[in-house]
Amino acid sequence: MNIIYIIGTAVACLFTIFGIIVGIVVNPGASPMFQFSFTPGALWNFFDLSSILIVIGGTMAVVVACYPKQIKAFPKHFRIMLRSNTFGPTKYVDDLTELAQIARKNGLLALEEKANEQEDPFFKQAIMLIVDANDPDRVRSILENDIEQTSERHQEVIAMYERGASAAPSFGMIGTLIGLIKMLKNLGESDMNSIGPSMSVALITTLYGVLMANILFTPIAANLTARDEEEVICRQIIVEGIMAIQSGENPKFLRERLMTFMHQKQREADAGSGGEKKKASGGKKRGKKGA
Repeated sequence: MNIIYIIGTAVACLFTIFGIIVGIVVNPGASPMFQFSFTPGALWNFFDLSSILIVIGGTMAVVVACYPKQIKAFPKHFRIMLRSNTFGPTKYVDDLTELAQIARKNGLLALEEKANEQEDPFFKQAIMLIVDANDPDRVRSILENDIEQTSERHQEVIAMYERGASAAPSFGMIGTLIGLIKMLKNLGESDMNSIGPSMSVALITTLYGVLMANILFTPIAANLTARDEEEVICRQIIVEGIMAIQSGENPKFLRERLMTFMHQKQREADAGSGGEKKKASGGKKRGKKGA
C-alpha cells in the first residue's frame, strides 16, 4: 500500500475541514482577540446542493467528453496509486547483473529459463529478444519504441486528471456567476439585506471547485506522473543492461554503468546493503572455518 499517498490525502482533508471549522467558529474582530461562537447552522451554510451538482457534474462531464476511453480505468488508476513502489531500480540492476554472469558463463541461451521466471512482461520480452539472437539494433529499436508508446499512454491518463484539475475551478466560477446573476436580477431596494447571504452562497461553488481540484485531481496526476517516471527509468535500465549482456560486457562494469541511472542516495543505499551482505557472508565463512 502507498501509505504516503493515503496519509497525505487524509491530512489534506483534515486540515481543510479544520480550517473551515476554525474560520466558522472564530470571530477575529471580537474582544477578546479570539471569540468562539459555533452553531450547527453555521456549518450548514457551507453546504449547497446545487453548487455540488454544478461542480461535480460539470467537471466529470468535461473529463468524460475529453477522455471517453479512460473512464472505465478509474478504479485501476486508484489501485496503481495505492500500491507501494512497483518499480525498484535496484532490483533490476541486481537481476541484470545476475543475468550477465549467467550469460558469460553458460551463453545467452541459458537465459531462457530466467526469462520465464520474470513477472514483468517488458523484462521477459527483452531477455527473449537476445536469446533468439536478434540483431542488436533491432532489439534496441523494439524496446525503445515500447517504452515510448507506454509513456504516451501514461501521459494521456495523466492529462485526463490535469484536465479535471483545471475544469473544477472553472465550474466553480460558473456556479458563482450563476448565483451572482440570480442575486442581481432579483435585487431591489427592499431586499438589500439579502446581498450578503446571497453572495456567500454564490461563492460556495468556487470553494467546492478549488477543493476538488487540489485535493482530488492534482494529487492523482502528480502520483501517476511519478509512477510513469519510475517505470521509464527502470525500463531504460533494462534496455541498457540487455544490450550490454548481448555484447558480452563484464558484469561488474555493467552494474557500475546501470547504477548511473539511479539517484546518489539510491546508489549509497545499494552500496551499503552490498557491504552488509559481504560482511554477513564473510562472517559465515569464518564461522565455518573456526568450527
